[in-house]
Amino acid sequence: MEYPLDAHDSASALPPLENFRGVLFDLDGVLTPTADIHMLAWRTLFTEVFVEKGVDGPYTDDDYYRYLDGKTRYEGVAGLLASRGIELPWGSADDPSSADTVSGVGNRKNDVFTRVLTEQGIAPYPGSLALVRRLHGEGVPMGVVSSSKNARWVLTAAGLLDFFPVIVDGVVAAEEHLASKPAGDMFVHGARGIGVEPAEAVVFEDAISGVAAGRAGGFGLVVGVDRGAGESALRQSGAHVVVDDLAAFLGGER
Repeated sequence: MEYPLDAHDSASALPPLENFRGVLFDLDGVLTPTADIHMLAWRTLFTEVFVEKGVDGPYTDDDYYRYLDGKTRYEGVAGLLASRGIELPWGSADDPSSADTVSGVGNRKNDVFTRVLTEQGIAPYPGSLALVRRLHGEGVPMGVVSSSKNARWVLTAAGLLDFFPVIVDGVVAAEEHLASKPAGDMFVHGARGIGVEPAEAVVFEDAISGVAAGRAGGFGLVVGVDRGAGESALRQSGAHVVVDDLAAFLGGER
């Protein structure tokens, strides 16, 4: 089934998750506030890169949402560099972070992210944790679909890894040659992993590209989680409903 786009979606009228057979969660910004750490790491990185390359104008949050959010690391780097007229060779995944390549810049960002996450730690959003626990208790098949290559590490740090036997992350995407979001490939792969058809499953996404990926994959319900992208942008990308906290699906339960 697919939830109708024009349906009334007040918190009291959200579609029951019981109508679907499986649930797929994005990680950063949906289960954990790692999006904040990613944003800080990207800002730190590109502020330095723009100075090095003599780019006029600063890096902004709009750059993050337009070019980086929801994309695989190297594709995001390539897209943002291209937007500033910077062309670098792609390089390879094992390039050192000092290499003047797309891969080198991406690996440099990961160094910053790793340092910040190690220093600050991470905890899941309370509403997200409560919903995951409820669905787990009900035996609902669940998976995580994230463009990040750090997904398993973040899930482990947040105490969530055991809830998700299926994780489709940047590592899996590279191994399986899956197109990154906004293509629906990663989510469709995740649905197969948890044993359901896309039309029978729910996608929770906070990124514009991720919402578009959920719709491209033909998922029955795509929930936009507004952590900063904006309700209008999430709806325009194809979200059936938009909430600002996954606790909205718990009713009176917290």
